[in-house]
Amino acid sequence: MPLSQNFTNHVRIPENNDWVIFILLGCIFLFIFMMNIVERDANLKDFLLQKYFDASNNLPSWIITSCVTALTLSVLISQYIPVVPKFVADIHPFGYELNKFGFTLTAVVLFYLLKSGLGFLFYQSIGDGKKWSIFYFTSTKFYFILSFLLIILCVTHYYFPIDRNEMFLYYLYFTAFVFIFKIFFYLFHKNKILPEKWYYKFLYICTLQIAPLMLLWKLLFF
Repeated sequence: MPLSQNFTNHVRIPENNDWVIFILLGCIFLFIFMMNIVERDANLKDFLLQKYFDASNNLPSWIITSCVTALTLSVLISQYIPVVPKFVADIHPFGYELNKFGFTLTAVVLFYLLKSGLGFLFYQSIGDGKKWSIFYFTSTKFYFILSFLLIILCVTHYYFPIDRNEMFLYYLYFTAFVFIFKIFFYLFHKNKILPEKWYYKFLYICTLQIAPLMLLWKLLFF
């Protein structure tokens, strides 16, 4: 009888994506909480079509929607991050090291905080501070729909047999379409959420839409 034998394990260990479904279920729970508690049992149609002066609890709804958007976006694009930068990997909060999802989520959250803070300062600096609340009320509707699309993409990406490398190109097309649609949505919305003067609109689009997005792209992929 031989003293040693070589065994080959032909059992493939499937990729464990339980963390994805936990995050998506948490996002859905946040939306259920928002619709039932924050929006006081509002249905989807009433929520999307409600007018600013008839709405209440706009700030909590905006915060919840932003959190869901940040989470779902991070889940979707974290797998395409080439590597966690060394200056980030060297940071160990509470003894843990950030993986690709943690790094992506941190970058996306900082991106939204920076963009929101600059947006608030922008409206205050041009003497149109009252329009800021109308702006985030209107943008909440846009990101609410976008977050559901992101949830669908996350489920498709992680639980269906697709070519992820090929899908990355389609994600870029999707991002470009959403970005262009959002600009036109802001420009021509009946709430007139952008400043009246054209040069302020141009300044907003360049400095608070295009520039932060390019900064986020450089941080994540370069």
